[in-house]
Amino acid sequence: MTTRENVISTQIARGSRKAFSLIEIMIVIIILGLLASFVLPNLIGQGDEAKKKLVCIQMKSVSESLKTFKLYNGLYPTTEEGLEALATNPDPEKYTSYPANGFLDEGRLPRDPWGAKYIYTNNEGDFNLISLGADGKEGGEKDGKDITYAGCFQK
Repeated sequence: MTTRENVISTQIARGSRKAFSLIEIMIVIIILGLLASFVLPNLIGQGDEAKKKLVCIQMKSVSESLKTFKLYNGLYPTTEEGLEALATNPDPEKYTSYPANGFLDEGRLPRDPWGAKYIYTNNEGDFNLISLGADGKEGGEKDGKDITYAGCFQK
C-alpha cells in the first residue's frame, strides 16, 4: 500500500466527521452555563453602582462651580435662584462680578444619570445637592434611594 492509500483508508476507517455530536454540544452548553453562573452575579447591579458614582462625580463638579460662584460674589445662590444661577446671572445688580460665560462648561446644567435635574438647597450659607435616584421620587430605598452631596463623601 502506498502512503496515499494509507491516508485514504485511515479516513474511511475513522469516518468523515462534519459535525459535533449531541453530547459534545451539551458539554459545551453546561460549561458555558457554569461560567455564566460565576460571572453574571458580579456584573448584575454594576450599572446602578456606576450611575451612583457618576452622580457623586457630577455633584463634585457642580460644587466646585458653586464655590467659584461664591468666590466671585461672596455668597452662594439662594435656593430660589437654584443651580440656574451658575449658567445665567439671576440678578445683575446683586451679582456684579458675574463672568460673561457663567460658571459651567458649555453653560449647561448637568442632569443625573436618570435624566432628572439636581436639586439645590442653600441652608444659611451652606449648600446641598440632591439626586432623587433611580425612582425619581423623594426618599426611597436601595437603588431608589436619594443621593446627597454630603452622602457621596461619607466613609
